[in-house]
Amino acid sequence: MKKLFFLFAFLGAVLFSNAIHAQSYNSAIGLRLGVPLSVSYKTFLSESNALELFAGFRGYAGYSWVNVGALYQIHKPINGVDNLQWYFGGGASAFFYNYDAGFSDAGSFGLGIMGNLGLDYKFPNTPINISADWVPTIYIGSGYLTGFGGGYGALAVRYTLN
Repeated sequence: MKKLFFLFAFLGAVLFSNAIHAQSYNSAIGLRLGVPLSVSYKTFLSESNALELFAGFRGYAGYSWVNVGALYQIHKPINGVDNLQWYFGGGASAFFYNYDAGFSDAGSFGLGIMGNLGLDYKFPNTPINISADWVPTIYIGSGYLTGFGGGYGALAVRYTLN
C-alpha cells in the first residue's frame, strides 16, 4: 500500500511540477509504425493539449483488421532536453475485422477504449517529429477482439506542418 501511495505521489508531482511551454510544432502528418500500421495526423489544440487522428491496417495469414480512431493527449516538457515532451491521454477507436476460423470466415465490428503514454520529440531545424508510445486498449465487441490488449503501441514518424 505504501508503494502505491508513493507511486501516485511521484506521478502527481511530475504532472504538476512541469511548467507549461509552447510546443515546437503545430501539427504533423505521417506514419505510426506499430500495431496496427497507421496513417497519423496530430494537431495541438492548445500549448499542451493535442489530438491525434489515425487510420490503420493489420493483417497476416487468415486475419486482418482496419481501424480508425482518435487520441487526446496532454503534453508535458522534459526539463533539460529541448523539444522533448512526454504525454498521456486516452481515446477510442472502431475496428472492422475479418478472420478465418478454420471452418468458416468470420467478420465483425468492435470498439476500443484506449489509454496513451509516450514520448514526443521534434528535431530542431528540420520538419520531422518522432514519438514512441504505449496504447493499452480495452476491446468491446464480439469474436476475436474482446477484453484487454496491453501489447499495442508504435513509433511514429511525422512531417511537421507549421
